Amino acid sequence: MIRIGPAGWSYPDWDGRVYPSPKPPGFHPLVLLSKSFACIEINSTFYALPRAEHAQRWVELVREHPRFRFIAKLNRDFTHITTREAEERAGVLEGHARAFNAGLVPLQRAKRLAGLLVQFPISFLFGKDEVRRLGRLRALFPDTPLVLEVRHESWFTPPARDTVRGLSYSLAYIDLPAAWNHPPPWHEPTGPVGYLRLHGRNSEHWFREESGRDQRYDYLYAPGELAEIAQRARAVGEAHPETYVITNNHFGGKAVANALEIAFLLSGEKQPAPPEIVAAFPRLAGAVRPEGQGSLF
Repeated sequence: MIRIGPAGWSYPDWDGRVYPSPKPPGFHPLVLLSKSFACIEINSTFYALPRAEHAQRWVELVREHPRFRFIAKLNRDFTHITTREAEERAGVLEGHARAFNAGLVPLQRAKRLAGLLVQFPISFLFGKDEVRRLGRLRALFPDTPLVLEVRHESWFTPPARDTVRGLSYSLAYIDLPAAWNHPPPWHEPTGPVGYLRLHGRNSEHWFREESGRDQRYDYLYAPGELAEIAQRARAVGEAHPETYVITNNHFGGKAVANALEIAFLLSGEKQPAPPEIVAAFPRLAGAVRPEGQGSLF
């Protein structure tokens, strides 16, 4: 099974392009997005520890869609510090892991949590200390599928892939601007979860230190690029029992537009979509069924 959805849902620049503006009373993005997609990546957990009352609310908001799944991005305290800092803060991170797991209990209880995304920066290279760090993380989250996103090519050699497999991580497939040290477009599976994560190909800003997050992820995949990505998604789906295609090119709603197009390419069926995004991206007209506010809320 291949599920498709965006990374995150709380972006001010989606107002008027994905979401209605102003929003009607009682509006929540998950109600809208779960009409069109079968999964979503929880981005907020990267910045703050999840809270059980929020997770319970998310379960309730998607209750009409039994196929819908969440993937939670692991908090940056675990991944975006140095390996030495991680060793020095081992006791603190154990407490954070307990809190992180507790915050996701409602998703786990409802069988809505597909796994955790463990995403490291490109500075995280394959090595003995880094492997031990992955092993400690695995021990902190023993009962949850872990998807590992690493952005340096050193993790995609046969010895590194075997190590990742031995630690019970599913190694993500990622699409991002081309560079000599970036991962290859394909690798042998290491775990049961297929995870294709799309960051866009904005080379102009991706490699510039002064560029901000929105600039780096401001990219709309062209139709020809989407056809290539759909082919990759099918290959990942054939190699894994569960596959997720996540669009992270979020700026201006481009992640939602491209996710709708990929869903159409893979299924041949037009997806329901809010009228705002069809107005923002007219080329979606052949891939979606625009639905008015009254049918969405």
